[in-house]
Amino acid sequence: MVELVRHPDFDNVYWAAFEGKGRKLVTKSLAPGFKVFVDEWTFEHKGSEFRMWDPYRSKLAAAIMKGLKRFPLRRGDRVLYLGAASGTTASFVSDIVDAEGKVFCVEISSRPLRDLLQVCSKRSNMLPILADAGDPCAYAPLVSSADVVYQDIAQPDQVDIFLKNVRIFLREGGYGVLAVKARAIDVSKRPCEIFSEELERLQRELDVLDTKILDPYERDHAMFIVRK
Repeated sequence: MVELVRHPDFDNVYWAAFEGKGRKLVTKSLAPGFKVFVDEWTFEHKGSEFRMWDPYRSKLAAAIMKGLKRFPLRRGDRVLYLGAASGTTASFVSDIVDAEGKVFCVEISSRPLRDLLQVCSKRSNMLPILADAGDPCAYAPLVSSADVVYQDIAQPDQVDIFLKNVRIFLREGGYGVLAVKARAIDVSKRPCEIFSEELERLQRELDVLDTKILDPYERDHAMFIVRK
């Protein structure tokens, strides 16, 4: 038996309480019957399929579990997702923005792109784009504008890439979600130093609404929620 409760603040996000297993974060699947990864946990409730959103597999889920207060995603949003990899977190973003929204999934590596293509083939609101997120002009004709820019890229210039895309695509008043991997920027500094430095850079151009350190789900990672 499962008790399902809508998240009080976040669109299309739910808490599922299972007897003896505690409370789990879940979304309502936009592609019932299709599992994004082999051991994905799904269940039926009142005729709909729901998917467990594992914070150890998704940094956005980890941020929610760490008490994220500002959640920028809404039904119908156009999302530019940079660093979509095989599409795990992007598929949950797809669930949240629903069929009325769109998720533009930019990935540069051909290996994860193969898995991403499979995920996108089952979800009409996901568009795969093979491109370098550091060269936004390459995919500008496909995206034009976004309500949300989401980035999860482990490169030394990850914040530069994010800001470049925000300047070009994010509408005024739109939101940005940036996952920062400290060790990809500088292994000689403590992660907290790097997070503080990148926070200052973001504040020069954007309103920083929330920041969450993602330990223990993701070591040496932080997530920033910003608004243009």
